[in-house]
Amino acid sequence: MITLYHCRDARSFRALWALEELELAYELHVLPFPPRARHEGMKELNPLGTIPVLFDEGHRLTESSAIPHYLATKYGPTPLAVAPDEPGYADYLNFLVMGEATLTFPQTIHLRYAVFPPPEARRPEIARDYAEWFGSRLRNAETMMDGEYAAAGRFTMADVSLGYAIKLALSIGLAEFVTPAMQAYFDRLAARPAYASAMAAQLREAR
Repeated sequence: MITLYHCRDARSFRALWALEELELAYELHVLPFPPRARHEGMKELNPLGTIPVLFDEGHRLTESSAIPHYLATKYGPTPLAVAPDEPGYADYLNFLVMGEATLTFPQTIHLRYAVFPPPEARRPEIARDYAEWFGSRLRNAETMMDGEYAAAGRFTMADVSLGYAIKLALSIGLAEFVTPAMQAYFDRLAARPAYASAMAAQLREAR
């Protein structure tokens, strides 16, 4: 049985969404945020104390952009992954990693200075710089897309990775940096049944 440790709407949502897209059986543990401070034993699950943490057949995965690809390639074949001999393979890998390394990263720094500290310790000027940095990177991602999805002319795990970065922006007050085209792209992703199932699962298990 696949086991996922997740915090509501955190980057581990990528793993949860991927599980739902593949219709795999899994056990979900929804933890309080931040888990390293509020979940006893978190460091035993992941020495960094972060989520996601996914266990599958004795293997532990902790990178939110790697897990969707791992699941798709291990439990496929599925059109959710792009094969090396397909024309869209390079774009697929690029957007898969971009969603986390390029787009989620500046948002986490924004949160570090604008949201998480007590008011007296916040640094709005630094937070704004990282918010604008995210915006410029998202606009660059938009210019690199060719069609309705990130790669190969279809929905893939690259869209799970990229789509979550937009979901995060919309939920933390950075909607001004999401262009109409990228909002329409996210709306297409959020209309998928698996996205709705993942949203429902995290709410159900958090009770």
